[in-house]
Amino acid sequence: MHGSAAGSAGLDTLSVAPPLVKTSLSRTRALFDKDIKDRRTLGAQLTLSLGGKSLLELAVGESRPGLPMTQDTSLFWYSCCKPVASVAIGQLLERGKLQLDDPIARFIPEFGNRGKEGITLRQVLTHTGGFRGSNQIRPEWGWDEILRFTCETPLEPGWVPGQKAGYHAVASWFLLGEIIQRIAGRPYPEYVREEIFLPLGMRDSWVGMPRADYLKAGDQIGWMFDTRPEQPEIQPFWNSERDSTECRPGGNGRGTTRELVRFLEMLRSGGQLLGTRILKKETVELLIHRHRNGLYDETLMQHVDWGLGFLRPVRRPGQSFLSYGFGEHATLDSFGHGGMQSAIAFVDPVHDLSVAWICNGMCGERLHRQRNHALNTAIYEDLGLAV
Repeated sequence: MHGSAAGSAGLDTLSVAPPLVKTSLSRTRALFDKDIKDRRTLGAQLTLSLGGKSLLELAVGESRPGLPMTQDTSLFWYSCCKPVASVAIGQLLERGKLQLDDPIARFIPEFGNRGKEGITLRQVLTHTGGFRGSNQIRPEWGWDEILRFTCETPLEPGWVPGQKAGYHAVASWFLLGEIIQRIAGRPYPEYVREEIFLPLGMRDSWVGMPRADYLKAGDQIGWMFDTRPEQPEIQPFWNSERDSTECRPGGNGRGTTRELVRFLEMLRSGGQLLGTRILKKETVELLIHRHRNGLYDETLMQHVDWGLGFLRPVRRPGQSFLSYGFGEHATLDSFGHGGMQSAIAFVDPVHDLSVAWICNGMCGERLHRQRNHALNTAIYEDLGLAV
């Protein structure tokens, strides 16, 4: 299916900082190799940080057919970039520009219709707003068209915002991005680049990559593949210039797992990294607090807790494991976010652990759910953190 992909498992780079790592991450590496052999992905990239120190960077397989995956390959984060918008909202909260219980219509008056007049920032960030019909957007639509469609979408029948939960995959993050733009007076991609990424040294991270940088990156741009058995292997839009350069605040973050872990480490360290403060400690604590607790998610069809843009793990009798959860051994203090059938980025503050990995093959929700759980579980077991 993928040419030389199955044979490319040996095309890897491994950087370990001894003596912290006492294992070769054999379980984790075996799972990546099996995924490549089974043609569920062409390659993968993994970065771990433990105790505030860079622990391991791993790149296996191929970024495109015939091109090895490296630690510098730029990959889509997909929804792993949703917490970036949460951090931007936290910054504006600190500056007194908004409050969590402000209605969205305070900033975007055209949104306040068809039952959505009272929906708040907090409800959007916790996926309790109830306008999931707005996710029926088309890839070719631009920012303004998506915003207009979202504003025209009615509240779901019988939905009481804040009292019912259902993951809003796409459109709600355009609302957050638009609010940030209107308050800050500059485009969302510029804001997150200037206020978050560059101060953290994340020079190769973007949410909406400028065309000049996309072209300059060349073969360093990793592709994404549809690896479901019944699907073609390449989806043209995913690997187009437009898909990387148009901004989708909740979906097309792009960079390395190395830099994604820098973002996680800032959160783990209470809003600062290497002397650079992005947020106050109390703001980080506010963002990751369980603002949504015990609700059944009508989209994910599971009980899932949420902070403000951050998934919080739960353990319930009869519920095997979470979609886009953090594995069997992650503590309940963990927080983070997954990326569509391909990625995860999370912090476990009990173990001072930050984890980000990306596979460049989307194998379908069921298989990815299994892959995600197995990989995250194996990471803890390889590091001797299983409890």
